[in-house]
Amino acid sequence: MERFFFGGSLLVFVVSFIFLISFYLNAHTVSVPVSSNQYTEGIIGQPIYINPVISGTNDADNDLSEIVYSDLTELTDYYKIDETGKIWNIFLKPDLKWSDGKPLTTDDIIYTIETIQDPNTRSPLYQTWQGVVAQRISELEIEFNLRTPYAFFLDNLKDLKIIPEHIFGTIPSSNFRLSDYNLEPIGSGPYKFISYTKRKDGFITDYYFTANDNFASTTPYIKNFNVKFFQDSDELISAFNSKKIDGFGDLNPKNITDIKISNSIIEVPMPRYYAIFFNTAANAALQDKNIRLAMETATDKKKIIEKVFDNKALVADGPILPTMQGYDPASQVPQEFSIEKSVQLLESNGWVVATDGVREKRAGNITNRLEFDLIVPQIPFLEETVNIIKEDWQAAGIKINPIILNPLDINNEVIKTRNYQMIIFGNILKNNPDIFSFWHSSGKFYPGLNLAIYGNKKVDDLLESIRKEFDQAKRDEALKTLQLTINSDKPAIFLFSPTYLYIGPRSLGGFTQDPITVPSKRLNNVYLWHLKTTRIFK
Repeated sequence: MERFFFGGSLLVFVVSFIFLISFYLNAHTVSVPVSSNQYTEGIIGQPIYINPVISGTNDADNDLSEIVYSDLTELTDYYKIDETGKIWNIFLKPDLKWSDGKPLTTDDIIYTIETIQDPNTRSPLYQTWQGVVAQRISELEIEFNLRTPYAFFLDNLKDLKIIPEHIFGTIPSSNFRLSDYNLEPIGSGPYKFISYTKRKDGFITDYYFTANDNFASTTPYIKNFNVKFFQDSDELISAFNSKKIDGFGDLNPKNITDIKISNSIIEVPMPRYYAIFFNTAANAALQDKNIRLAMETATDKKKIIEKVFDNKALVADGPILPTMQGYDPASQVPQEFSIEKSVQLLESNGWVVATDGVREKRAGNITNRLEFDLIVPQIPFLEETVNIIKEDWQAAGIKINPIILNPLDINNEVIKTRNYQMIIFGNILKNNPDIFSFWHSSGKFYPGLNLAIYGNKKVDDLLESIRKEFDQAKRDEALKTLQLTINSDKPAIFLFSPTYLYIGPRSLGGFTQDPITVPSKRLNNVYLWHLKTTRIFK
């Protein structure tokens, strides 16, 4: 009996001691990342130009550029803005170097901007940098002169990745795309290029990178960063399940059940939304705001998000998303989904159901029908979305004829000519509320991005003032009025904002969950990614 009592007491003592030690360590130590050897990322597609000046919309190029090149803000020690808001002086960190050891100075920045501004380069950044004059003050200071004040210019600097003049400077613009350095890049980012492998058919299978000792910020915790390329999502998921890769991005919510091994799914908001944009000039019925309101009332956004995205998306109720600075919930005019209310609205305005179930209305000798063509990019989630909308609108007596086209054809033919009655499309925003490009009347026609062909003088004035306003309180007040006005005019039906999904090992830490503007920005802080931690005393 005494032995039993002694043994029990000893066990209680040991457990209590372990608990106290654990409590003490947790209270007086912190978990910190430590280095690990390797991480392998999976990517669908092929690199063509690992060069941020010309890479364009190729995701594989943009992903690799993100880890090889630094943006200007990563190289910046500090900056200052003059009282007019038109002159920005940027001061570089001292002793910057490229991955090959050559000095990185303001000459490289001037060269990068001039290359972008050269129309022969055909850079996708050309429009962004028009009207900006970059002047070298010294090796460490550069001055930007803007035509007009621009409160969000810092975001342009964050998107500007610098390329080396000593590598590309002797290459004529017309031959820029022929350089081997577009596949064997020299950069200043967290990782430097080592090698790549490809099959006999030319398909690049792997890229190998190692930590760049000359990176201007923290040395990456993961020493070697490798990338494997795949032709489709089935190959990618199979590689993850067989542990040939450690992680990948842009996971389709419907593929989550295909993942068979232990994992961590990271949800990241993106400032983008999809909407149905109306071309009111293409159909007389669309000019009636009550018709557009009836359509919105008959659109079940929550059902779309549940059925199409497995709830991995946010409802979009206006031109600025809830995750963005300047979003004002009081300015939103969300319409509760109701077929009944949609029907009441249509009937009260004289639209009656014809024998084929489509509502019509006579105006003199003309009979107008609520039947519309809707341009749809050939993207599965948009096709699914339109099928749901089509069914609900039909119940209200509104017929849509989906015209499904290749996205490239839509860009090159339909959007250029504005030849559509309605189009479902996505707007990709920055992490700021500058939505000038999408809603200012100057963008009504190609190459403008105003797909609703929307014009409102009050909105134009607000958009212009928001760009120039550095005072946050005044800018927020203008943004509030802007959102309220656009939402009231009903130039589009805002639908949803899909969530970006990244899948990796459970041990992955340091991954940003701040909103990312494009998929490649998931790698923006790849140097902070880590697979191991230890505890140290505070």
